[in-house]
Amino acid sequence: MRTRAKKIIALFDSAVANEQRYEFQNAKRYYSKIVEIYPNSPEAGIARERIQDMDALSREKRIYKRIDRNARRVLTEIGIDISSNPELMKILMDADAIDFNNEHSLYIPLTEEYVDSCLAEVPTYMAEDPGENAFGTGATPPFLLRPDRQDVLAPATRLEFEEIVQTAAEYTDTLGIFSIPVATDKSIDDFECSRLMEQFSDLKMTYTKNMTDEETAYFRNRDDWLDGTSLITSLTYMPSMVAPFIRSIQSGNNVLLLDLTIAGSTGPISPEALLTQIHAQVLFMMILAQTINPNVSCVHGGIPDVLGISGDLCYSDPSQPIINSAMARLNMWVTGFPSAQSGGSTSIINDIPAAVEESELSRNTLREYGVHILRHAMGAMGSLNYFSLEKFIQDCERERESRRIMLKTRHDFVVPLYFPEDKHVLSGIREIAVKGGAKNADHTLNNTGAFMKWQKQLIEMSEKKVYYPEFRNSLQKHKKNIDRTTKGERVSQLQDTLFPDGDIPTEEI
Repeated sequence: MRTRAKKIIALFDSAVANEQRYEFQNAKRYYSKIVEIYPNSPEAGIARERIQDMDALSREKRIYKRIDRNARRVLTEIGIDISSNPELMKILMDADAIDFNNEHSLYIPLTEEYVDSCLAEVPTYMAEDPGENAFGTGATPPFLLRPDRQDVLAPATRLEFEEIVQTAAEYTDTLGIFSIPVATDKSIDDFECSRLMEQFSDLKMTYTKNMTDEETAYFRNRDDWLDGTSLITSLTYMPSMVAPFIRSIQSGNNVLLLDLTIAGSTGPISPEALLTQIHAQVLFMMILAQTINPNVSCVHGGIPDVLGISGDLCYSDPSQPIINSAMARLNMWVTGFPSAQSGGSTSIINDIPAAVEESELSRNTLREYGVHILRHAMGAMGSLNYFSLEKFIQDCERERESRRIMLKTRHDFVVPLYFPEDKHVLSGIREIAVKGGAKNADHTLNNTGAFMKWQKQLIEMSEKKVYYPEFRNSLQKHKKNIDRTTKGERVSQLQDTLFPDGDIPTEEI
């Protein structure tokens, strides 16, 4: 009996280890052996379920591999529109990176050899990597939400920012990354904010766009800092970001390359096409970074966003965490690049208890499918327009509880995401580029319900197999303490905040 138990445990451990390496067909072979040799064992009952999941996960991984291939084809067959910027053109021409023999591209195409060689040089090791499911703050919210003065629409003061930093330092065990959480007024500049943030000992992110050359160079060779920057959107460059981008790369800072493309607005509405365009744009930034400063450390900051029913960016939409999980899986399973996504936030503006609940639901979804570095998960509200210290503290406390549950109940199985396929990605992206935007493309019309269908499938599959019921139970336990406003009141919150005197322009309603 002892020998038999040892063999079956070894087979089971090997299966799980292959899952953790994302080698799903190898895992399937081990699970199949368990079912064949020990059909009546408790392990065989689990193995039969995992065999089905291994096929689903293998299909999913094949899609991510295709996204990576097609993103590279976007760069070599469609190109990026940089022809009007002499500085960017010179960098690539001097490197012999441009394919001048390509007569079918829309913009400036790169040679396939240059794409592959540059991306092979991008470091995949991150010295201060916070690990999987590292939830933190983000650098987007422009306003501080003040509990006692919710009518005050303004950035944080120096004193308020100091309080936020001190509080974050108390939650080092919970925060995976501490990005500048909120904009500040003229009482403190960006560099001073960053120096204050050094009270937080782990990974931090700032943005050096408005800093001096000397201040920007301060972050050189600092493994605990990321310099957030961007350059490409909608297959073209942002003129205001060219100089800051190049300076960050030349300084040798570890860079977080950001892309916040929105489905159906600035990018395709099909999930696969959306990730393909975002991935292509981040890869272009990586290639340019390696051209300027070989081996500079780059974090893939592809952050796909979705629109709500109202047509605005909506962090309450259930698609937000699942599309960001898919983006993270692309990097964790295929490219190996350090990856930073977004999620765990909410569109709720000033209903703190409900916002905390909704954020926790989003974080638990992200945790179930697995992400890498996750920004905006703590303290953000109103679809990244506000930061609340009160909510931040509650988010961190609830995250501590979730981590406690995970430590007691976690398993090492990989949960299928059932990512939807799109066989017309490249033609769709080309059409969007030709027609001047996603809203004008037939590809968008043909994929209008893609996210809803995806959500429906995930709901159906989760009803058949619940992987982390403890997280759902923890939410139910807190529901009785949630005093959420009515739907009508929630709809009016933004109007009340922006127009406290009731003077609402007709065209804004």
